[in-house]
Amino acid sequence: MLTAETTQKNMVIEGLVASKEWEALVAILKKMPVVDIVEVLRDLDLPDLIEVLGFFSSEEQGIIVSDFDLELQEELYKKLGPKNFASIFLYMASDLRADLYQELDREDQLKLLPYLDKKTRENVIRLSSYEPETAGGIMSTDFATIMGDMTASQAIEKVRRDAPSRKMIYYVYVVDNDMKLHGFTTLKDLIMADPDASIWDIVYKDFARAEVDEDRETVAARIEKYDLVAIPVINKYGQLAGIVRHDDAIEVIQAEQTEDMEKFMGILPDDDGLDYPETGVLLHFRKRITWVASLAIIGVISGMIIHRFEEAMSALIILALYMPMVADSGGNVGSQAATVVIRAIALGQISLRDWFMILFKEARIALMLSVVLGIIAFGKILFLSWGMAIPEQYSLYFLAFGIALALSLQVITATMIGAALPLIVKRLGGDPAVAASPAITTLVDITGLLIYFGVAVLLFF
Repeated sequence: MLTAETTQKNMVIEGLVASKEWEALVAILKKMPVVDIVEVLRDLDLPDLIEVLGFFSSEEQGIIVSDFDLELQEELYKKLGPKNFASIFLYMASDLRADLYQELDREDQLKLLPYLDKKTRENVIRLSSYEPETAGGIMSTDFATIMGDMTASQAIEKVRRDAPSRKMIYYVYVVDNDMKLHGFTTLKDLIMADPDASIWDIVYKDFARAEVDEDRETVAARIEKYDLVAIPVINKYGQLAGIVRHDDAIEVIQAEQTEDMEKFMGILPDDDGLDYPETGVLLHFRKRITWVASLAIIGVISGMIIHRFEEAMSALIILALYMPMVADSGGNVGSQAATVVIRAIALGQISLRDWFMILFKEARIALMLSVVLGIIAFGKILFLSWGMAIPEQYSLYFLAFGIALALSLQVITATMIGAALPLIVKRLGGDPAVAASPAITTLVDITGLLIYFGVAVLLFF
């Protein structure tokens, strides 16, 4: 909830933007967190944005532009030109400027490189060489290193000379002359240690690490597991290549969760990660139509089953009335089972080796669900259809029992399908999330109709 002071400040900022009083606006912005500055600046027209950025130092510009989305960064580059943008690029976060460099076409890359100093140029090229889905693709080179044979006071002096960003100075990594990683210490440990104490006396040698080619989702999960501020990334020679920060890990986890959710709901994931307002109608259509159209075609099977038992439904209208209830129950429990299993796989709680345990557990759950939902369905049919005209040779109680039995069997089979499908997809080398909710619903509908009419034929005809 916004305070009165915050609301008043926002009104002042809006007024200054409207009147284009940039100097007064910048005076306010410089007292605000970077994330709030970015929220104000990204809504400005590009010429106004460039003018406002001019009131900040090159270092401040680099920090601010780092938080812009890639599209806006590219627009700034093209408007300012490689020579003017290079001074901003120099102070951008190392991993984010590598992302921007990868987005530029080859010609723009070649135009920018001559305006960068040798260290920045080599750093950008090296970071850009890693695949985006790996630890190397999201790591930063913004870290501090010390030698094991230093004293605490010498180490503090080296950290001061390295001058890493303030948010990444918590961990200090212990390396040798070949940059081979031997451990880490913390800034707190350095400050609290005796100035003449050896670094080897305060170094942590047992620690979590990642390799440059390791999947970024695995690395993010490790950061979350050990509650780390950052995790060191090493190459095949054991040398410290970079670090992955916790904020990068959060972004990876969010991106992977979004991708899994889209797959589960039958929506094709989008590499650009566009949010809803920024995504056009046509792109939304393309992302959704593939699964929906495919399953609609498969759904013809359901129509064929219904057509096959058309005479049965004509003889007993009550069968048609409660067919949606059976289908909905199956779809719900199937999606529930799939969601639980997919989440457990994603969190590393289960693996394919646990398939028997998973299916046995879901079978017991399904049995309990079927009893409860069957009883509810039996009562619902009696309540809604009491007094309904039915053929004399049938009893409403017997019909209700038959429909409730079909629903209970459907609940059991749907739960097992929902639990088994992600495991099957995983076993075939695919992403369990593609066992999408629409796919489960369509498959469960088909099996449900077969069960429903199969029970009806056995009991009533």
